[in-house]
Amino acid sequence: MQAPPRILIVCFSRSGTTRRLADRLAAILPADCEGIRERGDPRRRRGIRGFVRSLADVIAQRRADVVPTAYDLARYDIVVVGTPVWASCPSTPVATWLADHRNQLRHVAFFCSLGGRGSDKAFERMRASAGVSPLATCAVTAADVQSGHDHALLDAFAHKIRHRLSTLETIEWTM
Repeated sequence: MQAPPRILIVCFSRSGTTRRLADRLAAILPADCEGIRERGDPRRRRGIRGFVRSLADVIAQRRADVVPTAYDLARYDIVVVGTPVWASCPSTPVATWLADHRNQLRHVAFFCSLGGRGSDKAFERMRASAGVSPLATCAVTAADVQSGHDHALLDAFAHKIRHRLSTLETIEWTM
């Protein structure tokens, strides 16, 4: 009998939506879950000024000063990374985190929360920052959250992650 996959979810959330999605996904999979945090004043990204600052950071492609991850990435079979989408880009803290950890990421999956569109470009930038293609992606819009459709999207995403990991384990076992 195979051991269940070890899964870590890391995410950044400015408003709390992405974190709520990460917590729900962690319960479905099951997985460990950690927020990506920035050094300095956490109020820096709150409110309308924080929103404008966040957009300016992503447009200027600035790096964030992120706190090191508490979990040892080498212990996990896959790291699932979640981000809000800002101007069709992953949040600055997530882009920085992916670039900083790209040599430690064996398998990844990505999810995002967004107002309407821009997830494809955000996922492509995440792939470029991570240096590895995701096994699965999931975009959850504000309309999905309002209608409750986010639960079905996360369930399908979790199923795809488990299926792809199982397939990879079978392939690796036979090699």
